[in-house]
Amino acid sequence: MDQIVLQKRGSPPGSRQRLLGAAAELFNSKGYAATTVREIVKAAGVTKPVLYYYFHNKEGIFLELMRETYVKFNGLVDSVRLEKGSAREKLGRFIDQSFCLFLEEIKTVRLMYSIYYGPHQGAPFFDFDIYHRKYQETLRGLVIEGIRRKEFRDESPEDMTWVIIGAINVAIEIELGHPEVSLGREGLDRVLNLIFQGIGNEGKKPAGGKK
Repeated sequence: MDQIVLQKRGSPPGSRQRLLGAAAELFNSKGYAATTVREIVKAAGVTKPVLYYYFHNKEGIFLELMRETYVKFNGLVDSVRLEKGSAREKLGRFIDQSFCLFLEEIKTVRLMYSIYYGPHQGAPFFDFDIYHRKYQETLRGLVIEGIRRKEFRDESPEDMTWVIIGAINVAIEIELGHPEVSLGREGLDRVLNLIFQGIGNEGKKPAGGKK
């Protein structure tokens, strides 16, 4: 116990977060395999024992980057289940909050994309599909709630969910690849409002197209 206390006292303030930030930056710019522990601690302004104390090794700091972001994302999923309001309102808030989290964690998300879609870099396994499954399930659940409450048209919840996910993915990929033409939160909200109008029950025309 005394040794742990001494190690904590010997760590510069904020060293853990600086290590995470430096690792994310280097993993993105050089790739996971090409980045060394020496480079990470130098960029973070700490010594190797500090990294070993918090994360044990390079694999540990990579997994912690993934885990921290997932914990934040999981918190959003849990919170939406407790929210009140219409399904459309809850959908809008959940998407906005998750997009804000994406912007906050954009370095880690960029790293996830490079590991998941790019060539093998020798990084330790992390189940990235858990994000996709949980996000899709949460959106689909809110769409089904909207259909049940007659806020949305009584049509395929899977199709509606994919339309919504498509808009979100476009906003994310533009932000990652072409931030100069970013939709941002307001742009994504405008696109989603058009989608919600399309799947909503308000003003729905009867068969034959007559009002």
